[in-house]
Amino acid sequence: MDADSEPLAQFHFETRIIEWRGPSPFFYAPIPDQYVEELRRLAKIVSYGWGVAPVEAQIGAVAFKTSLFPKDGGYLLPLKDAVRRQANVTAGDVIAVDMTFRAPTRL
Repeated sequence: MDADSEPLAQFHFETRIIEWRGPSPFFYAPIPDQYVEELRRLAKIVSYGWGVAPVEAQIGAVAFKTSLFPKDGGYLLPLKDAVRRQANVTAGDVIAVDMTFRAPTRL
């Protein structure tokens, strides 16, 4: 993603962090259902494989890059430990998220 390129779309939403307990715990911010159709459209443009879509996100003052995971007809925003620690959030917390999609850069 090129931070200098114009955004394809920007989203702002609130969601509650969930924890998935597998071999290692993972934390996600589920994307509200109202955005799923638009995200599917954007994923076709920016996806680099199996439906994951690279995004820039921000929680409070913490900005980061990650990729949305398609899951059960919706999308999950992964929250790495470093992001959660910096933002001081964990499972069950309601967070405000700003999320940006940018056109992929092709070489």
